[in-house]
Amino acid sequence: MFFRRAREDRALREAQRAGYALLLQLQATQAWRDFPEPTSPAPAPAVEGSAVRDLLPPQLRVPSRQEVAGLMMRWEQPLVVDGEIRTCPGCGAYRDWIVFCMRDDSIWLRCRAGHETKEPGLDAASYNRNSGPVNRFHRTLEEGLRHLGH
Repeated sequence: MFFRRAREDRALREAQRAGYALLLQLQATQAWRDFPEPTSPAPAPAVEGSAVRDLLPPQLRVPSRQEVAGLMMRWEQPLVVDGEIRTCPGCGAYRDWIVFCMRDDSIWLRCRAGHETKEPGLDAASYNRNSGPVNRFHRTLEEGLRHLGH
């Protein structure tokens, strides 16, 4: 029974190879009538004074990463970086952080008491891995902190 299955598999592979060889031969000899021979692309005509129309109206556009001062997220559990739990240098708090990712990709931490410190052990990639999608934009820092409960 085992040898019969191996013979059948071998016959199937040979049939597939033969079919593939025929397909390659057909493609090499077939003149495709519907498609013209490739030529060099012609340069697009320049239209003066025409503006590119945007896909979305202004009220539906989201600011780009360069138009906002930074992103923020709430981090309620203890923050572990390189195997160490980060604590606030001002008050010693070790949980309930606001994590900021600034425009220059630096990461800042803010405790509930309002002490802010730069975190060199984190980068923008780690922020992006752990943050969710942006769900709201705020005009001021205080408005964003109020939204996150600080």
